[in-house]
Amino acid sequence: MSVMWDMPDFDGHEAVHFFHDVETGLSAIIALHSTHLGPGAGGTRFWHYENRETAVTDALRLSRGMSFKNAMAGLPLGGGKAVILADRNRKKSPEMLAAFGRMIDSLNGCYVTAEDVGISTADMVEVSKQTQYVSGLPVSEQGDAGGDPGPFTAMGVYLGVKAAVKHKLGRDNLDGVHVAIQGVGSVGGGLARLLAKDGAKLSIADIDKDHATRLATEIGASVVGLDDIMRIEADVFSPNALGAILDKVSIAHLNVPIVAGGANNQLATPEDGQRIFDRNILFAPDYVINSGGIINVGLEYLGNSSVDEVNRRIEMIPDRLTEIWEESASSKLPSAEVADNMACKLIGR
Repeated sequence: MSVMWDMPDFDGHEAVHFFHDVETGLSAIIALHSTHLGPGAGGTRFWHYENRETAVTDALRLSRGMSFKNAMAGLPLGGGKAVILADRNRKKSPEMLAAFGRMIDSLNGCYVTAEDVGISTADMVEVSKQTQYVSGLPVSEQGDAGGDPGPFTAMGVYLGVKAAVKHKLGRDNLDGVHVAIQGVGSVGGGLARLLAKDGAKLSIADIDKDHATRLATEIGASVVGLDDIMRIEADVFSPNALGAILDKVSIAHLNVPIVAGGANNQLATPEDGQRIFDRNILFAPDYVINSGGIINVGLEYLGNSSVDEVNRRIEMIPDRLTEIWEESASSKLPSAEVADNMACKLIGR
């Protein structure tokens, strides 16, 4: 019988906690990859998984990504992640969120949570009634850090896309640059609006076709099918939905010189970083380009930080990416591997 330690994505996790609450039907996993730099910080994902093994794998991969993301963002926080296993109807209740809050509290500050896919600011308010180890709450005063991390993530991705276009294409502006965006929710939609203001040509796809159509009408984008978005000819492919979408097959069909987007864990396997590199496609490591949200809620949790400080740190994302790309070119190693090496060093591994 295989055990969790043998799973490919276990990667030296410090702890993995499984919780179940009979009364509310809550089943949740909290994974702590590293607390070398501070308490494990990362959002809670509310998602329907086809099986429990998939949920565990997602928690492990996301937790490891948060260790690297927080370290590369210069935050005194470790890496952790929670997933709540939703039913097919994705129903949740205040009672379920309260039970989850009590579970977080039982870890005595080892894990700090915030929003992720399927979880809103209002949900975090419910969780915060049971524990203090919560971030991403409504701001108490204008100008404070905190609140919905989505717009901050979108801003970081936008700045990262601009940096990638400059680095790869030698362009100082986005006028006429064709960006294919997969997923136009909170982050992808925010990114699309920012790019549209700069005159970029946009092709968008989303599982919610009606939402994609409304956004396309608003910003002058074109809607394409989910099966087509990764294959169309463009300057940038920007994945902003769920992860593990870059694999042997999809990479072979990419028709872009740049991949830069906000989705977590875009590479299905470590080998896929090499595949992108071998195709001479510039790749923005996801946990670097999408760190704007955790910068916001991380500084909120740490206290005494303003939106100005959050934005100042987000504006450093292009420099971090450029450093990675330059090291990748000189070392002839994939940018994903270069970033991993940097992050591992920061967390003492």
